Amino acid sequence: MDQLVPAVRHYSWGSRSLIPQLLGQPESSQPVAELWYGAHPAAPSQLGGQRDAHGASMGLDAYLQQHPQQLGPHAETGLPFLLKLLAADEVLSLQAHPSMEQAREGFARENSLGIDLDAASRNYKDASHKPELIVALTPFYAMAGFRPLAQTLELFAALGSPELDRYLGMVSTDDEEASLQALFTTWITIPAAARRELISSVVDAAPRVPSGWMSQVMDTVLEIHQQYPGDIGVLGALLLNHVQLQPGEAVFLAAGQLHAYVRGLGVEVMANSDNVLRGGLTSKNVDVPELVKVLSFGALAQPQVHAQQTAGTPAGVEAWEYQVPVEEFNVTRYECSPGAQGDLLATGPAIALCTSGELQIGQLRLNPGDAAWIPADTPAPHLSTPSGAQFFLAYA
Repeated sequence: MDQLVPAVRHYSWGSRSLIPQLLGQPESSQPVAELWYGAHPAAPSQLGGQRDAHGASMGLDAYLQQHPQQLGPHAETGLPFLLKLLAADEVLSLQAHPSMEQAREGFARENSLGIDLDAASRNYKDASHKPELIVALTPFYAMAGFRPLAQTLELFAALGSPELDRYLGMVSTDDEEASLQALFTTWITIPAAARRELISSVVDAAPRVPSGWMSQVMDTVLEIHQQYPGDIGVLGALLLNHVQLQPGEAVFLAAGQLHAYVRGLGVEVMANSDNVLRGGLTSKNVDVPELVKVLSFGALAQPQVHAQQTAGTPAGVEAWEYQVPVEEFNVTRYECSPGAQGDLLATGPAIALCTSGELQIGQLRLNPGDAAWIPADTPAPHLSTPSGAQFFLAYA
């Protein structure tokens, strides 16, 4: 086992305080949006105990190329998942991720066109899909998947906007998927002047909605409008589920599901990919035709994933598993009481990430934000915690 040193991503929507606070550090002078624990070539973690021929620390990607046996059955394909800490103070881009088939086709197409991997216009950074799970560490607000159409029509009726009502003729709860596709693709392609007029009408109508989930939605719509006036993401926010997660609660997003995280700190696990198709709420590349190609317009009635407690853990340790319908990763949250110890029965390859307290795994001592690489050929490591700890285990 080795300690992983994460790659830091300073995106503009990130928080200056959430990740530094978890690490026990002062507020940062720039946003700290994500810490990457993994082997994605765009930003691989470094292995604290390994050095290359020049004495420099090794990236996990390069190390695994030299030691593929540590990946077990994934020796030929590479580490299939990427683990992150994500901290948002502002809304992320309105986005979706491609399916595996779409990712492979798009990656090959952009390669054939000679588009550099670092080019701003590049959509496909790799040939993988990107299903993802986010588990809240603080209260976490997310927009996740299209809301069932019947509820959205209730919201439209409460708003009572004549400009909005003009679009009701293209929607019907009898054909929900086709209706959501028609409405969103129309909104995302109408002329900018017409979009601004529609958004202005929606914003003016916001005070009419009753308290409860509708007022929560409209508060977020107004917040997004202040940050990105006239952006399609303001209208997109009208159609999505608005989810307020408490610590330990989670959302899973499969390929094609439109979403945007709004604020909070969480542990995110995904297939080992950086493929993002954006539709708005960003200064980065927006490719509307490509986004529409990958979108799934079926309503997502329940985006939340409920963790299930697992048996067979050491005394003083409780384990909660987040069951997701993908092959690339599994995620378990461990809550350790003071003085707990025992063997961690983990099947590698795995990454253990400490999120609170102090944790000893094998010879490694982990504090919040520290992570351990656990190879597939490692015997069950012993864990102990004198004062209690929380950690997450992502494994293939």
